Amino acid sequence: MTIKIINKSQHALPNYETEASAGMDIRANLAEPIVLKPLDRAIVKTGLFIELPVGFEAQVRPRSGLAAKKGISVLNAPGTIDADYRGEIGVILVNLSNDDFTVENGERVAQLVIAKHERAEWNEVEVLSETSRGEGGFGSTGTS
Repeated sequence: MTIKIINKSQHALPNYETEASAGMDIRANLAEPIVLKPLDRAIVKTGLFIELPVGFEAQVRPRSGLAAKKGISVLNAPGTIDADYRGEIGVILVNLSNDDFTVENGERVAQLVIAKHERAEWNEVEVLSETSRGEGGFGSTGTS
């Protein structure tokens, strides 16, 4: 699949780091660093603009290394970029650690996963089919 992209940053296009990678790292495009204090959040611009085909979305997800080592995550993970959005890709980063974190220009801040999706149509009914789970919600399928 080919996706149209405009890169207004000075960084390379996102790319897959390995043959089997699902996501591509995306980088911060900053004029100056952003300091995230504990529990702070900020929209980090990337300088990237994309045109997705209808039926696809781009999911903005946290990077596991930043999350595990620094406590930095994507606040609305996964963030969704719709096929009709033409604005700059921004990443809502949040600092869940107890230490300040500085986002530097060019830093890999998130990963982008391109995914096909379906559009559903509602069929309003009075009764749903029964299952063994029934109405069991949060934690109802086991303790581990």
